[in-house]
Amino acid sequence: MELKGKRIGFGVTGSHCTYEAVFGPMERLMELGAEVVPVVTYTVANIDTKFGKAKDHIARIEEITGKEVISTMPGAEPLGPKYPLDCMVIAPITGNSMSKFANAQTDSPPLMAAKATMRNGSPVVLGISTNDALGLNGVNLMRLMASKYIYFVPFGQDDPIKKPNSLVAKMELLTDTVEEALDGKQIQPVLVPFTE
Repeated sequence: MELKGKRIGFGVTGSHCTYEAVFGPMERLMELGAEVVPVVTYTVANIDTKFGKAKDHIARIEEITGKEVISTMPGAEPLGPKYPLDCMVIAPITGNSMSKFANAQTDSPPLMAAKATMRNGSPVVLGISTNDALGLNGVNLMRLMASKYIYFVPFGQDDPIKKPNSLVAKMELLTDTVEEALDGKQIQPVLVPFTE
């Protein structure tokens, strides 16, 4: 499906080491003519880490999208009935956010936007990045994979020896995943070898 003119929400959660991997796909959505609406968690908006300062990440997202990030629940809520999205992306989505989403705990702006998008019958695309996807969080991953309107960027084990429970999405496939999701299809294969 052509992305030109599509209104795509782009949620970012606190997998700080994965931010650089999502800036390229965010830029690609813009290049293809989509309107990208950025939505971030409180962690993304406020926490500095060894991967960079929060204000710098926010500035980069705003530079790419040309829009001020939505970083509050009241800011995200209108993305449902009032200003609907054609698709909501959350990438990266941490194990913590994935667990909350799978159990209907809407406590962050990206999850609020995702819930609102699903309420409208539109797709939500998840790009996972978590050290616990094959651990206790596995049940949440499977619950989301079996849910209507939810699609996954293909993912694989990023370090099966040192981090055997870890799964990371191939973020370079995000745009293709969105295109398929807008047609109601899960891009395949969803389980892929992960190579850097």
